[in-house]
Amino acid sequence: MKKTNLTRVAALCAAASFALVACGTDSTDDAAPSSTADASGERVEQHSATPRLALSYDGGILVLDAENLEQVADIPTEGFIRLNSADNGRNVFVSESGGFRVLDMGTWTVQHGDHGHYYTSEPELTDMTFGGEEPGHVVPHDSRITLFSDGTGEVDIVEPAELLRGNAKSTEYTVPEPHHGVAVFRADGSLVVTRGNEAERSGIAILDKERNEIASTDECPGVHGEAAAADGVLTFGCQDGILVVRGNEIEKVASPDGYGRIGNQAGSATSPIVLGDYKTDEDAELERPNRFTLTDTRTGDLRIVDFPASYSFRSIERGPDGEAVILGTDGALYVYDPMTGDQVRKIDVIDAWTEPDEWQSPMPNVHVQEGVAYVTDPNARTVTAVDLATGEQTAQAELPQPTIELTGVTG
Repeated sequence: MKKTNLTRVAALCAAASFALVACGTDSTDDAAPSSTADASGERVEQHSATPRLALSYDGGILVLDAENLEQVADIPTEGFIRLNSADNGRNVFVSESGGFRVLDMGTWTVQHGDHGHYYTSEPELTDMTFGGEEPGHVVPHDSRITLFSDGTGEVDIVEPAELLRGNAKSTEYTVPEPHHGVAVFRADGSLVVTRGNEAERSGIAILDKERNEIASTDECPGVHGEAAAADGVLTFGCQDGILVVRGNEIEKVASPDGYGRIGNQAGSATSPIVLGDYKTDEDAELERPNRFTLTDTRTGDLRIVDFPASYSFRSIERGPDGEAVILGTDGALYVYDPMTGDQVRKIDVIDAWTEPDEWQSPMPNVHVQEGVAYVTDPNARTVTAVDLATGEQTAQAELPQPTIELTGVTG
């Protein structure tokens, strides 16, 4: 699992029975969420935390036990949806046409002094909704969760403790023009937002806590995606490189190719290196890349690494120690040392596959949580759990539907 600052804050909130002043809650055990009942109307106490997975398909969301991959729930939904973990151990944001709806995965921990109590209940889609039309990126970072609605330009900044308590509270900001963008809240109250409109996207701006501009750049055509590296450094992808944000300084790292798009990135709080995709055919309707990037956010060094297969935007992840993890179209998981770019492990998991022409279609997906990589295969209708340290497949399950997206919570 990616150890983000938000993960640590959520854990601290739980450790104090949701009583820490910094988390904005009061000091009673009743501060735990009110949605604590299973299908029979009661929560169930467990002997340890119960991690769970959420998998979307055309018509619903499957919830699985992450340890044995047994199905816990099948929740009907309408339309194409996307899934994003709130990184608070319990919730997932479901991107519907009108906003971000909160899915309670029904697993959580309440800490009592030196020991914890672990609970599960029936997963359910709650009535909590944030944002507006065309919900886009979800970014847990620095004790907040930042949501960006492409259709309205609305930015919602959510406190994880309030979310855990079942309160749909957020601080809002609206960018000057709606666009397919992203925003990131930082611990000092500042906000980093993309700049653009419906026709084009050009760069980013850093806003102080009063939302006055501190710094900006328009030297990032087609800005897309973000990642957080060690020491709070952020990156944003461009069609010709990547932006590195250190404090209030913005550095443009150029690609060696005139068109060298790094549109999707994966970061790790334990590593200064950001993993990114790499595409060089500006005219391609769908480019299937066979190289990836490793950007050192300390030095601005951009390394391009050859990959033995192709991969999709749903194929890149980070391991528990910052390893670069990529699911290839040959069906194997590849693990790389991010500092050197050397391959350290190849794990055969599923059959060879081809990225579909439509990105909304079912395709293999990888999600890493607590040292385990979960890989879906919509053609075979399976999900497989792989221990990244040993390469061992620890569990596999058949699924009732070909799945599209995958994420999880730790409980």
